[in-house]
Amino acid sequence: IRGLSPTISIEQKAASNNPRSTVGTITEIHDYLRVLFAAIGKQHCTMCGRRVGKQSAQQIAEELSRLPEGTKLALLAPLIEQRKGEHKEVLADARKRGFARARIDEVIRDLDDDIELDKKRKHDIQIVVDRVVIKAGGADQRLHDSVETALREGKGVLHALTTLKGGGETHSMYSEHLSCPIDGISFPELAPHSFSFNNPLGMCQECNGLGTRPEMDAELIIPDVTKTIRNGAVEPWNHALERQGGWTFRMIESLAQSFKVPLDKPWKDLGTSMQQLLLHGSGDDTMSIKWSEGGRTGTYKTSFEGIIPMLMRRYKETTSESMRKHYLRYFSDKACSHCKGERLRPESRAVTVGDVGEEPGKSIVHVSGMTIDVATEFMQELPLVGNDKVIAVELLKEIGNRLKFLLDVGLGYLTLDRPGPTLSGGESQRIRLASQMGSELTGVIYILDEPSIGLHQRDNARLLATLKRLRDLGNSVIVVEHDEETMEEADWIVDFGPGAGELGGEVVAEGTPRKVMAAGERSLTAAYLSGRRRIEIPSQRRRGNGLRISLKGASENNLKNVDVEIPLGQLVAVSGVSGAGKSTLINGILYPALSRALYGSREAPGAYTALAGIEHLDKVIEIDQKPIGRTPRSNPATYTKVFDAIRDVFTRTPEARAYGYEAGRFSFNVKGGRCEACEGDGMKVVEMHFLADVYVPCEVCHAKRFNDATLRVQFKGKNIAEVLDLSVREAMEHFSVHKEIIRILKTLDDVGLGYIKIGQPSPTLSGGEAQRIKLSRELARTDTGRTLYVLDEPTTGLHFEDIRRLLVVLNRLVDAGNTVLVIEHNLDVIKCADYIIDIGPEGGDKGGHVVAVGTPEQVAASKGSYTGQYLNKVLGRARVA
Repeated sequence: IRGLSPTISIEQKAASNNPRSTVGTITEIHDYLRVLFAAIGKQHCTMCGRRVGKQSAQQIAEELSRLPEGTKLALLAPLIEQRKGEHKEVLADARKRGFARARIDEVIRDLDDDIELDKKRKHDIQIVVDRVVIKAGGADQRLHDSVETALREGKGVLHALTTLKGGGETHSMYSEHLSCPIDGISFPELAPHSFSFNNPLGMCQECNGLGTRPEMDAELIIPDVTKTIRNGAVEPWNHALERQGGWTFRMIESLAQSFKVPLDKPWKDLGTSMQQLLLHGSGDDTMSIKWSEGGRTGTYKTSFEGIIPMLMRRYKETTSESMRKHYLRYFSDKACSHCKGERLRPESRAVTVGDVGEEPGKSIVHVSGMTIDVATEFMQELPLVGNDKVIAVELLKEIGNRLKFLLDVGLGYLTLDRPGPTLSGGESQRIRLASQMGSELTGVIYILDEPSIGLHQRDNARLLATLKRLRDLGNSVIVVEHDEETMEEADWIVDFGPGAGELGGEVVAEGTPRKVMAAGERSLTAAYLSGRRRIEIPSQRRRGNGLRISLKGASENNLKNVDVEIPLGQLVAVSGVSGAGKSTLINGILYPALSRALYGSREAPGAYTALAGIEHLDKVIEIDQKPIGRTPRSNPATYTKVFDAIRDVFTRTPEARAYGYEAGRFSFNVKGGRCEACEGDGMKVVEMHFLADVYVPCEVCHAKRFNDATLRVQFKGKNIAEVLDLSVREAMEHFSVHKEIIRILKTLDDVGLGYIKIGQPSPTLSGGEAQRIKLSRELARTDTGRTLYVLDEPTTGLHFEDIRRLLVVLNRLVDAGNTVLVIEHNLDVIKCADYIIDIGPEGGDKGGHVVAVGTPEQVAASKGSYTGQYLNKVLGRARVA
C-alpha cells in the first residue's frame, strides 16, 4: 500500500456499558466543568441556602466600609445561640472583660442592669463589641480592630447590625470559617474531585454516585391494578389466599376488619390513603390478629408494618438464596431518594456559578442536565466579573469548543448527563467524531462507518459540513455509507458489488458521483442514484382493520403529555428529528407497557396515564439490533433453529445410522461429536494480560469444531462443518428437497441475508444483520394476524436494494393482518408507510410533541413538520417521474 497516512477509525459501537459513563465524561466536558466549579463556584448552605464563604477580618472590614456614608453599625459577637438557661456566668464574664452591652433575644441591654432570663426558654446572646458610623474613605483602623475583636470573641463569627440614615435595620453575618453562621454546618474546601460522582469525595454516599439504586417497586408488587386483593392484586399474598390459612392470611383478614380494607374491590378503586396504608403501614394505629397454637387461641394487637417494609425486612433477614431471588422480583432501579438521582453529595450540589447579587446561579447538576444547545447558550452568557472572569476564560473556551463540535455533528438534543449505555451506535460514533475534531489533526485518514445512522435528513447537512471541514484541514475522509445525500456530496465514490457475500467483492464503479451514476447495470448503487431504479410508492394506502391502540399522557423524558393513537393492520412509521422523543415513546413506554399487560413483563414502562386497545393484540414483538448472541457458539443456524432440522437430516443418513449417531452427535455444544480440545468453539483464546486476547484456530480440529468421527458422515458430499460454512443461498440449493429447512432459509434470503454463512459466529454480524435475522425468525413462525411488530431503524446498514426487499417482507406481515411499527428516518420507508406519527418539532426540550399524523401525503402537507418538508420533495419527485 502506497501513500498511507496515519489512520483513525471511528467505529459504530456503543460508547460504554459503564453506568457511570455520560456524554459529559466521554467528551471530557464534565472534567472542565469540575475545574470551573472548583475555581469560581459559590458555596451555599445545604440547609438554609445562604451563601457560604470564609472571609478574613480585613475583607469583612472593607466590605462593611462600603456601606452608605452615615450608616450606624453595631458589631456583635455571638456567645450563646438558642440555648436554655439563665446564663448568668456568661453575662458576668462579658462584663468582667470590659463589655458594656449585649443584644439578648434581639434587644440590646446594659450589662450593668440586673438581667433575669427564663431558664426554661432558649436564648440568643451577642455582646456589642463596638458601635461605629460609616465614613467616606474606606475602612479606618478602629473598624479593623473592632472586626478582629468581634471575630475573636465570637470564635470566627460576627453579626453586623446596621441602621440606615433613612431608618430601617438590617442584620448580616460574617465568618472567617467555611461554614454557615446560621446552621453551624462546616463545608470542605472545593476541589475538582468534589464534583465527581466517580470519586468518594464527591459522590452521593447512598447510591455511590450511580443516581439509582434497587428499591421495592409498588408496580411489581401490584402488577394488575384491576384485580381485587382476594383475586390476586397483591402478588406476594397470593399463596396465602389460595391456602386460606397461615399467619399472612390471618393478617389480611385482620386488616379487612380493623382498617375496613375491602378485599373484593379493585386495587385502583381503593383510594390513595388506603393504598398508602397497605403499601407503607398503619403507623401508630393497631389491629387485632387472632392466633392459635397447640390447641390454644387468642388475639394480640399490633400495628401493620406495610407490604413494602415487610418485603424489604424479609429480604434483608433471609439466609436462603432462593428466597433472596424471590424477593428480588419486586425490586427495580429507582432514582436514589437521597440525591434524587443527581449523583453528587449535597455540599457539591449546592455550589453554583453565574450568581447575580443574591440570585444564585446554576449548579453543576443543572448544567449537566441541559441539552448541548442550551448549555452552549448558558456558557456564552455566563455573568462573570473580576477575578472570576480572568480565571474562567480558558476553561470556558475549552468547554465552548467541545460543545460546538457536538452541535456541528447534530447532537444538540443530547443532555450532558445522558448515560453512555443509552446512546445509539450512530450517536456514540458522532461523539467520538466531535472529540477528534477538537484535536484538529492534519494529514490523517479518518474512516467512519455509517455516521448518518440515527440522523434526520434535516441534520445530515450539518454532519456533511463537519466531514468537509475535516477534509479541508488537509485530511482524507473515507466513509462507509448508504445515504443518498452523503454519496451525492462525496468527492469520489468506490462502489462494491455486484451482489453481497460470495456474489460481491468487486469494484463495480468508481469516480465522481456523476461518473458513478453513468455506470452500467452491474452497479445497483448507480441505478438508484441515477433514478433508473427506485423504491416505488404504493398505489394505495391500507386502511387497516379499524382498530386502534390508544396511549395517553406519555410524559417520560422530553415527551410533553403526549396522546397517540396507533391504527392496527397498517405499516406505521414514527418519524421526527433526532432526539424528538420517538424511542422514548415507543421503546420506553408503549412496548414495555404492552409487554407487561400481555406477558407480565417486569420491565417498568415510562410515565403515561392510560393505555387502551390491548385486547386487540395477542402478541407484541420487539425486533431490535442487539446481538443474537455474544459468543462464537451462537450463529444464524442455531438462532433460527434451522440447525435442528439440518442435524435431523444428518441423523437419517446411512452412515449415521450405521454408527448409531443421534442428533446430539452433530451439535458442537454437547460432548460426543464435538472437538473436546476446543469444546466445540473451533478457536482457542490466548490471554495476553495487558494486551488484547488473541484467538487462534484449534490445532486438533483446525476450526472445524467437530471430531474426525463426526466429520465422516456426509450429506450430498459435505460434512456438518462444511454445511455450516455454506451461505444461505448455497444451503438452500444443498437442501432443496427438505421443505422445513428451505422454509426457514428462504425467510433469511427474503430479508436480504442470502449472502451470510449459516454458521457465521454472531459477534461478527452487524446490528442491522442481527435485526434482520430476528425478523426472519418471526417470519418463519406461524402468526395469528394479531401481532404488533416494533422495529427501531430497521434500515440501518441497508442498501437501496436491501430496503426494497425489507419493505416487501414488512408488507407481507401487514397483509397477514398484523401491525408493523417502525421508528425510522429513511424517507424510502416513510413514504411507503400507511400512517405516520411525526414527533418534534425539534430535539430535546423543544421536542416531545406530536407534530403531524396521517398518511404520507397528509404529513407532507404539514408546514410545521421537518419530516413533512423532506417528504414533500420525495413525493413531488415521484409525481414528476
